[in-house]
Amino acid sequence: MSSAEICLVVAHDAGGAEILASYIVQNKLLCRFVLAGPALKVFQRKLGSFALCGLEQGLLESTWCLCGTSWQSDLEWQAIQQAKDNGMRVVAFIDHWVNYPERFMRNSVQHLPNEVWVGDNYAEKIAKQHFPNTRVMIVDNPYLKDIELEITALKKTLISQPKNEKSVLFVSENLSGHALLKYGDRNYFGYTEFDALELLLNNLECVDKNIKTLVIRPHPSDQPNKYDAFLVQYPDLIKISRGTTLVADIVATDVVAGCESMALLVGVLANKKVFSCITTNNPCRLPHKEILMLKNKVLKLA
Repeated sequence: MSSAEICLVVAHDAGGAEILASYIVQNKLLCRFVLAGPALKVFQRKLGSFALCGLEQGLLESTWCLCGTSWQSDLEWQAIQQAKDNGMRVVAFIDHWVNYPERFMRNSVQHLPNEVWVGDNYAEKIAKQHFPNTRVMIVDNPYLKDIELEITALKKTLISQPKNEKSVLFVSENLSGHALLKYGDRNYFGYTEFDALELLLNNLECVDKNIKTLVIRPHPSDQPNKYDAFLVQYPDLIKISRGTTLVADIVATDVVAGCESMALLVGVLANKKVFSCITTNNPCRLPHKEILMLKNKVLKLA
């Protein structure tokens, strides 16, 4: 890539922002930034101070476009088409293994980039199935590289806890918000994040008999009071994570639970016991055998 090239970075949701920010830092790219929503805090944490610009200005000042994919916003969807209309090469870096077509579709209108980047062979297979006429490339996941370094550093500072006082981290996913926004039905997926948390709470002994603390890590799009009812119901068990990084929360806990969050993979990388708390008969779509289905374990012990 020529040193004269300027990358237009477009991101809204946190997942895509994490992978883009890591890639930019590791590759020392010269960039213009069009950021909104949770992405802004992610970039500030990783890059420090930088200037934002509007999409129109960014298109004029850049030579190619690198974007995330969002369910909360149309920002990247609009940027993909406008950049292509301007004759720019557009790359979308997908940060997960689910909902690929929906990432590029709004109101039945599809805006595909020139290239799709993914982080592993599993994702490459999925992307090629959904986008047979689009170039798909595997690019080593820069976010996971950063995560592994952070895990190693934090483990050196970890203070050992008594073996009979273990904790579980529940990583929230805004499933109900996503379902309501896209399909008009909070329960469109057949379960919500609240159902998943209830499954975990009702079966803590299946996770570990010594669980004394359950820490909820809210999703960046969650409302601040989302889990207040659970705090009232379980005052001696539940705590809310505030102000710490995902990796810090995971390294400090014994078990990681969620549904299909990237955080479950981070738990695997940190050598934690990891559970998916999906309550329906659908499997967890993360392609990592270390992630156990809590519902299946409950049924086996019944």
